[in-house]
Amino acid sequence: MLEGKVILLLGATGGIGSKVAEEASKLGAKLILVARTKKKLDELNAKIKNSIAFEADATNFNDLKSIVEKVEDRFGKIDVLIHAVGSILLKPIHILKQEEFEETLQINLVSAFLGIKAVIRGMMRRKKGSIVIISSVAGSKGLRNHEAISAAKGGLEAMIRSAAITYASRGIRFNGVALGLVDTPLSAQAKLTTSEKALEISNKMHPLGRIGKPVDVVSAILYLASDQSSWQTGTIIPIDGGMSAN
Repeated sequence: MLEGKVILLLGATGGIGSKVAEEASKLGAKLILVARTKKKLDELNAKIKNSIAFEADATNFNDLKSIVEKVEDRFGKIDVLIHAVGSILLKPIHILKQEEFEETLQINLVSAFLGIKAVIRGMMRRKKGSIVIISSVAGSKGLRNHEAISAAKGGLEAMIRSAAITYASRGIRFNGVALGLVDTPLSAQAKLTTSEKALEISNKMHPLGRIGKPVDVVSAILYLASDQSSWQTGTIIPIDGGMSAN
């Protein structure tokens, strides 16, 4: 399914990113792992077959450009970009600080723009590529106290749709997955899963009665990365326990 594909994975050490790396490697991909935390990155790289790791900040274009140049020199290509960088900030506007809002946009939206910018010219030269962005149900559905993250994820989804049209004739596809709450360290950090009461509330938000697990979402991400989805671009697949239907 991904045999021989070179995948640049931003946010590789997160709960979803690390599961994507593990499963993509099993399917024959070469993984370029990018994250900010060296210890976690080294641990993941040691577990993954056919991977190399780069410690970098996904909001720094020079870092990303340098990584892309090194990867293209070594492998001659980058077939896929998977953007798994994200954050969770739940605050209503009246207590949300401007710097918090701007940081949320930087982490979630600007990092995706910069990742795309770093790989797009190489994909244009080869007239082929797949870009997969991990978004959230909050990008299209109104959720209480999600103003900052909704703005960021809504921007991501709009960018996916626009870029899909811009680059379709060049053979580059843009797709995304819009997730409900998934059980990851990031969710725990936001205190959405750390107590029995918090977890009960989070479970009840989803019509299927539970929050997701990384394994619930990885297959769709890898499908969009692969040539099996070669006639698909500009789509956002909801994987959200039924939230988008509610």
